[in-house]
Amino acid sequence: MTALGLYAAAGRAATPLLRRHLHRRVRAGKEDPERVGERFGVDSRPRPPGPLVWVHAASLGESLSVLPLIERLAAGSPPLGVLLTTVTRSSAELMTARLPAGATHAYAPLDIAPALGRFVAHWRPDATVLVEQELWPLLLARSPAPRLLVNARLSERSARRWRRAAPIARGLLARFEHVLAQSDADAARLRRLGAAKVETPGNLKDAAPPLPVDAGELARWRDALGRRRVWIAASTHAGEETAIAAADTVLRRRFPDLLTLLVPRHPERADAVARALARPDLRRLGDPGSARPATGLLLVDRFGALGLFYRLAEVAFVGGSLIPHGGQNPLEPARLARPVLFGPHMANFAEAAAALRAAGAAREVKADDLADAVGAWLADAARRRWRGPPR
Repeated sequence: MTALGLYAAAGRAATPLLRRHLHRRVRAGKEDPERVGERFGVDSRPRPPGPLVWVHAASLGESLSVLPLIERLAAGSPPLGVLLTTVTRSSAELMTARLPAGATHAYAPLDIAPALGRFVAHWRPDATVLVEQELWPLLLARSPAPRLLVNARLSERSARRWRRAAPIARGLLARFEHVLAQSDADAARLRRLGAAKVETPGNLKDAAPPLPVDAGELARWRDALGRRRVWIAASTHAGEETAIAAADTVLRRRFPDLLTLLVPRHPERADAVARALARPDLRRLGDPGSARPATGLLLVDRFGALGLFYRLAEVAFVGGSLIPHGGQNPLEPARLARPVLFGPHMANFAEAAAALRAAGAAREVKADDLADAVGAWLADAARRRWRGPPR
């Protein structure tokens, strides 16, 4: 039996375990209970008429980066239907609201033969576009050609892991007719693993529009905040929130009216974050009144809120970077003219982070000097104005 056959057989055998795992995630709020069937390829919605391009982006950041491409495909001449699949609940909720006419969202099927078989038979896509590093063996085997890997990235660490399974990597990458890499370094690593026809048009995330915001909601929050000083710690991961709270304690001595916005990358972690911090001045997000003066730390547990809260903040720290996760997207606050801070672990956005540092628009920090860095930006009004209007 081939390696792909063994992988498929293992997936079939593991299906009961995968069902139980997904139902546990439903109970934990990590899966949509109304749409969990889509993870097994079950969908009652009709296929749209005409050619259909299947675009797969794992999570929120990847789906936002590919949104301009989806808009171009849907508005082309002739227009193409687009089926966007993602894995995370946050990406599903935001993309359902933001996709253009002619595009549909579905949860990605599990990489097991029955789920993929049902998915492909129902939607009958005519081409496949995968985003960044979604190299699932059965998905690549069952998805229709032509196949394109866009905004492809491969860190040196990941490349070393793949080199230990070089024949498998070559087999997966050989299924792509074209690979568009984020950077020359990514392109070189992909070529060494066997990718053909690799080009480097740039990073799609560089071309993404600013995060959207509801103008009325923004005005209500600005009125509620008045002249309070505000900074944000966005897309934080486990192990970072305690450092944010410690920085807030130090900063409050210098800025007594300070409001710290804490936005976990995964909102379902909010209960655990609140328990871990156990701060009497911590409040969960509600209406703008939740930012009343007694609130020092506002815990934002809402999907798709960064467009609003980046605009309310004067300084932005981007999480996933104080721990070895690889960092989240620093370009989102930078597009809104906010000075950016991040930790030393920015491998997922290395080029963007370097460009922002070189322009003086960002600074790398460690947990111990986070408070000093935020305080320096808050106190330097002239430097903030150079970035753009603080609001």
